[in-house]
Amino acid sequence: MKVWIKYLLGVILGVTAAFILPLNNSTASDVLTFLTDLFIRFGRYFVVPIVFSTAVVAINKLRLSKLLLKTSLWTFAIIIISAFMFTLIGIASILIVKLPRIPITVDVATENYNIDVKSIILSLFPNSAFDALKEGSFLLVPFLFGGLIGWESASEQNVFKPVFSLADSLSKLFYNIAVFFTEIMSVLLVSIMCNWMITFREVFATGIYTPVIIMLLCDFVIIAGIIYPLIVRYLCHDPRPYKILYASIAPMILSFVSGDSNLSLPLNIRHGKESLGIRRRCGGFTYPLFSIFSRGGSSLVCAISFVLIWRSYSSLPISANDVIWLFLLSFGLSFLLGGIPSGGAFILITIICEKYGKGFETSFLLLKPAALILCSFASILDTVTAMFGSYIVAVKTKMVEHHEIHHFI
Repeated sequence: MKVWIKYLLGVILGVTAAFILPLNNSTASDVLTFLTDLFIRFGRYFVVPIVFSTAVVAINKLRLSKLLLKTSLWTFAIIIISAFMFTLIGIASILIVKLPRIPITVDVATENYNIDVKSIILSLFPNSAFDALKEGSFLLVPFLFGGLIGWESASEQNVFKPVFSLADSLSKLFYNIAVFFTEIMSVLLVSIMCNWMITFREVFATGIYTPVIIMLLCDFVIIAGIIYPLIVRYLCHDPRPYKILYASIAPMILSFVSGDSNLSLPLNIRHGKESLGIRRRCGGFTYPLFSIFSRGGSSLVCAISFVLIWRSYSSLPISANDVIWLFLLSFGLSFLLGGIPSGGAFILITIICEKYGKGFETSFLLLKPAALILCSFASILDTVTAMFGSYIVAVKTKMVEHHEIHHFI
């Protein structure tokens, strides 16, 4: 059975359970929330080991083949351009389509969020290098540690051959374990989807957030169904760009339901290798970097959300200066969300509102009931970027072995 069919069945069972099971009382709700958190942590279990060990192999082979610079340039170009494009699409869509205002609430904010750039930089270099292997949320730390080992092991191949062989074996071992985990996640997805559906049902029933959900859905269809396939068609000269979308079904399902970029990473890597034919030296480099830095989905969601909040509070049109400020801040801060694998979109909304001031400091509370849904759309957009982006990099660096669609997992 295809992997995407297993995940789709998990979604169907989860939705069914949300309507059939008696989950209205607090005890059942607490149990379901506990199981969801437990299963998400279970899914993250081998993310750091596979990122670290594969980074050693990928950087080593890219340096030896003299493709490291070219691969890096293509990867970061796609990350930056996609974030720019997403932010532009988000602002354009919300300015063109005027959504209904959201009723003002009187909730009081209990937490303040901020992105400390100094702390992010310092976290790249822990007190002990081996502490990098304990960092489970900010994947740049173990990736950087593995990359340094891979880079240096390529300088003296004969001397460091045992190091590379060990990393190569561990990478293959952790990949096989990750395959097992991704299969199990299709079963655990039932609980995660059930919890997600209960929240979505409550939000959708109010009708307040339905217009913004429809807008995000339309933006997703335009980006994933039109823009990215056209880019692949003309940039990679690939006559079948929708095969990438087909290979992305399972990763998109998992990322949308969980809203967690780290959780879906092993599934991304697996489909990139076994479906799209992306070689390990490329996928082991691109997928972690897309997971860490490619958060354009959060930027798009933030841009739409802030303009919607503005219109809910004021009948005056938002000025051009404020639009430019919103664009630059959403675009720029999206690259700093690597240490926040889930919920990054809503945290970005919170930061934007606080920094704008002028009585908007707590206005993000208008969208708090729909935070889970907003983050789901941000996550699925980032997953699509990772899948299409990694394929483009692989084609441009000639590190792909094309598979027939009937061989896709």
